[in-house]
Amino acid sequence: MDRRTLISTAVGALLVKAFPANAQPATKIYRIGTLSLASSNNTTLGTVLGKPLSARGYVVGKNISFVERSAEGNVGRLPLLAAELVDLNVDIIVAGSVVAIRAAHGATTTIPIVMAFSGDDPVKSGFVTSLAHPGGNITGVTAQVRELAPKCMDVLRDAMPGIKRIAILTNPLRLEHADYVTMMRAGQPQGLRLQAVEARAADQYESAFAAMTKEHADAVIILGDVVFTRDSRQLAELAEAHRLPSIYIFRAFVAAGGMLSYGPDEAQLVELAAQYVDRILKGANPADLAVEQPTKFHIAINLKTAKALGLTMPPSLLVRADEVVQ
Repeated sequence: MDRRTLISTAVGALLVKAFPANAQPATKIYRIGTLSLASSNNTTLGTVLGKPLSARGYVVGKNISFVERSAEGNVGRLPLLAAELVDLNVDIIVAGSVVAIRAAHGATTTIPIVMAFSGDDPVKSGFVTSLAHPGGNITGVTAQVRELAPKCMDVLRDAMPGIKRIAILTNPLRLEHADYVTMMRAGQPQGLRLQAVEARAADQYESAFAAMTKEHADAVIILGDVVFTRDSRQLAELAEAHRLPSIYIFRAFVAAGGMLSYGPDEAQLVELAAQYVDRILKGANPADLAVEQPTKFHIAINLKTAKALGLTMPPSLLVRADEVVQ
């Protein structure tokens, strides 16, 4: 055996030893970036996505990892955090609110972005070309349901038959809130008075509730907004302090002391978001994945709050409720 053959044989033996024929290729660990304005009840996006993703075979540390970024309530930090996720070259970004989606959209046009809890119209916001054909790197779930605000008014009236004056807390930074108020005014029953009151930040809540009290509001509808969701406890406490029965879209408000909630089933929103993550990681193009809207809605009632306000919930509403907090 000549020297060249000897060397070749030795190298081959080493390669076979290092990479046996039955060796499996290393499993890719997909990096899922999450971007949110603030955590809800100290629960992160990665935490809530973990369960539905595990049902699809994803295990943290084995084939996925989460790279989480939260602005802790500071909207101005979101663009920088989105840029961090892009620099870290994550495989996908899950954005938990319209402001987070906007920041991610501004940071990348190539990394897939999944909308998880957007309450805005993604077409009007410029995120997608249409719900059926998104056309870019963004798709996911939009909780934007035009009939939701009027339905909240109906649920509140079911809880308080004969109610005469309802205040509506809006955020002027959310342009669609004006549309929702217009829709509610168009469908308001004769004899019912609606009062729209604005607040764009926590330091304006007290004056907003004072304005409601001054106009003798009987109850308040809080329109869906990521800032309002973040401040659920503060808003619930103010509503009770001003003796105003209240309704919001997410059950976290009821858990924080608000009287009622009516809105999309949050479990379904998380499940749908996980489906998008799964399909994209398996090679689907977000441009071709139609944006979905929720089909399940959840009613929650806080009986303790109702009792403190001197109200008794009608049996017909209690029967319809998905959750009752005693």
